[in-house]
Amino acid sequence: MNLAEHEFIVIGAGIAGLAAAMALAQRRARVRVLEQASALGEVGAGIQVGPNGVAVLEALGLRDAAETCASLPPAIELHHFASERRVARIPLGRQCIARYGRPYWQFHRADLLALLEAGAREAGVTIETAARVADVETYGNRCRVTLECGATLLAEGVIAADGLRSGVRGRLFQGEAPSFTGHVAWRGLVDASRLPERLFPDGVNVYMGPRRHLVTYPLRHGALRNFVAVEERDDWAIEGWTEPDDPANLRAAFAGFGPRVKQLLEAVDETFLWGLFDHPPLPNWVNGTVALIGDACHPMLPFLAQGAGTGLEDAWVLAAELDVAKDLGQGLRAYEARRKPRATRIQRASLRNGRIYHLGPGIGTLAHLGLSAASAVAPSALLGRFDWLYGADVVSAQATL
Repeated sequence: MNLAEHEFIVIGAGIAGLAAAMALAQRRARVRVLEQASALGEVGAGIQVGPNGVAVLEALGLRDAAETCASLPPAIELHHFASERRVARIPLGRQCIARYGRPYWQFHRADLLALLEAGAREAGVTIETAARVADVETYGNRCRVTLECGATLLAEGVIAADGLRSGVRGRLFQGEAPSFTGHVAWRGLVDASRLPERLFPDGVNVYMGPRRHLVTYPLRHGALRNFVAVEERDDWAIEGWTEPDDPANLRAAFAGFGPRVKQLLEAVDETFLWGLFDHPPLPNWVNGTVALIGDACHPMLPFLAQGAGTGLEDAWVLAAELDVAKDLGQGLRAYEARRKPRATRIQRASLRNGRIYHLGPGIGTLAHLGLSAASAVAPSALLGRFDWLYGADVVSAQATL
């Protein structure tokens, strides 16, 4: 189909939404993005993009710009929580590039969003802020989007990238209620100048303990240090990204961890706490000419760091399938058929990975010994466990004809 003859509304200016808008506009579609926030941006947080996501950034023409603000970790290192002894090392850096043809990058989320916003605007996308969607309706081959201010917008297709608490998903798609995983997570950023130099080994560092673990890595060429700290709990917590919490609660939860983690957490002035929920796969991602992408249809637990990567994959496949389809409905159905099995697999693998980090003392010791032995004998073998994830390239894959 000739996308130049079609108009789309994208709801949500996050990573998946902006990438989808850009990919569609580069194929000459007319695209309007509606963002409920009064300004584009993100509460400070780090984000990781594996080679599978970098393939999409590259295809969008953002490779060079992204490289200037990305960090290139040499490895992911797993450590015992108390002794801080290294249990295993998964090589990244040059080995990742050699194996998959692309790097494993880390960004400040605001930096990646700024790149996507600039790219979308350059491609001709219109972005409107303070545009809260009240309703989305389909009738025939058209969609009607009603804003809370009362304005009504029409388009042939609506792409809902409105995130974890997607209003469009709740209105138009049937799905099971999410269940609390028994995990909560704190996140935040620390100014690196407040920490001793070279406090942590280079790269991504994971400290694994019973019922809790902490991940930390540098951002903006070492100026900031990002952390995500996960604890198992019996009580329910709010699902979201922006609930503030007292850093003293974070320090108390990780009081038994080693000196590096303690020094990091002593420097935390601001942190946010959210509950982690498991969302069963939706029966459908498409309803007429409305489609869900990113966290709106497959919210990811953070244990494989694939939220951004899968959202970027969704965006590219959506635009690629529409570009070769006979009509809009066929293109959206092809997008769902290509993306749903992989996204579901990543969701399930993320849930399993979280369990591994939190093994109890007995079985945890055995698991750590196994990882340590594998890392010492064949470090590349640990990276090879992720071939199915990082080695996928939705850009080169043949679109469904």
